[in-house]
Amino acid sequence: MNQTQEPIINRVAQSSLVSIDLEQYYPEGERVLLDIRDVLFQGLILREKDFRQWVKEQDWQQYEGKYVAVTCSADAVVPVWAYMLIATVLEPYAKFFIFGNAQELEDILYQQALGHINPEDFRDAKVVVKGCSNKPVPISAYVELTRKLRPFVSSIMYGEPCSTVPLYKKPRQQNLF
Repeated sequence: MNQTQEPIINRVAQSSLVSIDLEQYYPEGERVLLDIRDVLFQGLILREKDFRQWVKEQDWQQYEGKYVAVTCSADAVVPVWAYMLIATVLEPYAKFFIFGNAQELEDILYQQALGHINPEDFRDAKVVVKGCSNKPVPISAYVELTRKLRPFVSSIMYGEPCSTVPLYKKPRQQNLF
């Protein structure tokens, strides 16, 4: 470097920005959709005896340590007890399960993971929520994080620290005296 060149300064690294990467909260593990559609008689009717037999014959160990979304994609009336019965046999095996679809499972998993964040840790911080990720981060996670942090932070931005979209800035306190 010659005498006339200024040193390159990484202002992002020197800034007071706190970067949050929601990908870090991704609950690792296999996701499975358990659709009972094919168990229904003619795809429309749940016959109790047949359903109980199906539940009894299933290898529930296949769900060991997995995240499971239990649903019925058929346009059929399925009694509540049927889903409760599935819950009784899934509980010893599945890492976690819900009634709902795959997207709802992701939403709930992230909601649980973000529940461990203490928003007080971000009091008066300038937060950048990282926008790109390699793992499937649902939009609901971004919304939940924003809801949780807004009352505590001085600002929230979206994107990368070098290129952000401002979303919220705490208003300055006006001195009335």
